[in-house]
Amino acid sequence: MSVKFTATPKEMEIIIRISRRVAELYVARGEEIIPMDVMLDIQMDLCAVHSSGCPMDFSRLENADDFNLMHDVAGIARHLDRRTGKLTDMFRPRFAKKEVA
Repeated sequence: MSVKFTATPKEMEIIIRISRRVAELYVARGEEIIPMDVMLDIQMDLCAVHSSGCPMDFSRLENADDFNLMHDVAGIARHLDRRTGKLTDMFRPRFAKKEVA
């Protein structure tokens, strides 16, 4: 199965703002990063997860405090199977959309 990268234009706008904010947090912490590389990695990770079985509530994620934002972004980066777009090790982002029973 290949990874899907589908998001609406509005979702992509929010994903880009989230990735910019995370890159700024890394820089503020003194991390030696290339911001555009980090932003692209985050954008691809968020889009892949959202499109491949774990729909995200990007509005809530964008408005999260720094700790919870980083929890989800770092958790996704760590637990994303980049061949399938699925999350592993039972990781579920705090800002995943609520499942309807």
